[in-house]
Amino acid sequence: MPDRKSTKAAARPRARRITLLVATRKGLWTMTSDEARGRWALSGPKFLGHGLHHVVADPRDPRCWLAAARTGHLGPTVFRSADRGRTWSEAVRPPAFKPGAGRTVDHTFWLTPGHPDQPGVWYAGTSPQGLFRSAAHGATWEGVDGFNDHPQRKAWCGGDQDGTPDGPKMHSILVDPRDPGHLYLAMSSGGVFESTDAGADWTPINQGVRADFQPNPDLEYGHDPHCVRFAGGDPDRLYQQNHCGLFRLDRPARRWTDIGTGMPRRVGYVGFPMVTHPRDPDCAWIFPMDGTDVWPRTAPGGRPAVYRTGDAGRTWRRLGAGFPATQAWWTVKRQAMTGDARDPVGLYLGTTSGEIWGSRDEGRTWRCLARHLPQIQAVEVAS
Repeated sequence: MPDRKSTKAAARPRARRITLLVATRKGLWTMTSDEARGRWALSGPKFLGHGLHHVVADPRDPRCWLAAARTGHLGPTVFRSADRGRTWSEAVRPPAFKPGAGRTVDHTFWLTPGHPDQPGVWYAGTSPQGLFRSAAHGATWEGVDGFNDHPQRKAWCGGDQDGTPDGPKMHSILVDPRDPGHLYLAMSSGGVFESTDAGADWTPINQGVRADFQPNPDLEYGHDPHCVRFAGGDPDRLYQQNHCGLFRLDRPARRWTDIGTGMPRRVGYVGFPMVTHPRDPDCAWIFPMDGTDVWPRTAPGGRPAVYRTGDAGRTWRRLGAGFPATQAWWTVKRQAMTGDARDPVGLYLGTTSGEIWGSRDEGRTWRCLARHLPQIQAVEVAS
């Protein structure tokens, strides 16, 4: 592994308007704020009737947005806009497994921009689990053979069959900002994997993570991570929201530390999304869900709240001011919670019941920004 040193915070970003990209089961909406993040304007839809799993702005070129879509009877594809969503063009060659692979992409689930020194490079994760790369701004895609054709792939992925609703998925594709050849990915199911050679080979990295649903809970692979994020300001630290808990990894260690024990027992440590502070590696937020019995995947007790750690997961604090106090049975998917880079950080989440909620004070207080949208599948910030 290349030598890596912890990166520290950059200067505070200049205040400017913020756009939220709201991907839903029936199309794309955008929300744009004033500089104070006090007023928001809702626009849309684009792609009405298409299922959008992820829409992401390119930090290297803010005019460029990519959308992972499942277009009804036309199947899965990727769309690209070079003018902030005014016009879109479909990929000439979207992510697809090789002929004869015995697998078909059901949908592209996750999009990640490539390294800052590689303009035009993107990564995509699909269902069933496949890794794809574009060097053409999303217009054409090639499979990453080092994963898709790996001799252990079928074992890692559980034979492409598991109990994940809507199919097994590859997600949380991370590119080390110091080294374009250093990559992480996560799979539901499968676990977290690492490559240090630009995807030519991969290694499971799941020590310390429980797999309570397996006969042997201490597995090399076969886990169910829900979301994995770099810590802000320190890409040698990773946070993981998992089917079986909350975990932190501090490289070069290969064993994850359990950080879910500080969560209240009545709430638990299960959830889908995780957001990390853009500058403070000790700070992260989660949105817990009910993972008991039949896994209703709703806010525990119908009392939604975000939980924040400011000490790398040793303790967690409930933040729910402004949310309904009772009878709010929200589900927030893994891509449907995000943060901006302002100071203080703004947080945003979308529910499967079609509401967007926002906080401009790092989660201390919340208010509803939009209602009555289709099921929200992802929320991302575009500058």
